[in-house]
Amino acid sequence: ISAIATPAMAYEAGDWLVRGRIVQVNPNDDSGSLFVNGADTGPGVKVDNDTIPELDITYMIDRNWGVELILGYSNHTVTGEKGATATSLGDVIDTKVLPPTLTLQYHFAPDSNIRPYIGAGINYTYFFDEKVVGSELPAAGAKVKLEDSWGLAAQAGVDIALNDDWFVNLDVKYIQMDTTAKFSNVINGTVSANIDADIDPFVYGIGIGRKF
Repeated sequence: ISAIATPAMAYEAGDWLVRGRIVQVNPNDDSGSLFVNGADTGPGVKVDNDTIPELDITYMIDRNWGVELILGYSNHTVTGEKGATATSLGDVIDTKVLPPTLTLQYHFAPDSNIRPYIGAGINYTYFFDEKVVGSELPAAGAKVKLEDSWGLAAQAGVDIALNDDWFVNLDVKYIQMDTTAKFSNVINGTVSANIDADIDPFVYGIGIGRKF
């Protein structure tokens, strides 16, 4: 109540804002065909959602401008999606995704208890611990590698003051994330395959932060 009745301390140049969020990663995916030994087999893939903890750190350059680094990793399953082969392929890849993202933010109302902001920046996505899964593709020695990705990122959010130091945060981001999955030794142990995929997730978050 007191946070609503009286203004909380404003953001100032040199402030550090540390936020912990729970985020929902919702891929807005689109993929090309699966190529097996160079032949177009037709089906695409779909990437599932994941809910994860996220840490982000903002350094305020001045009262309105800040730079934010977003850290966290998610785990996703890739599934055959299009046509009749969606049923026969099923799950094809399990992978972990580390997408550190750096954005430049503009904070509209640094003196207010309700502080909306927008941001834009760049994302680097590292895929790791990839595994071939399911019943159709795996074979002895089957492997898959997802290429790392660079892309743009955009965000919008709001900090709602609880007192001089603590605040609640709501945030949404859109991240460009494109990759090519390259399979080797799948199906009968000799077949190679690859597929291009645009993952492009929306990331919805809620959390709490503190100013230092």
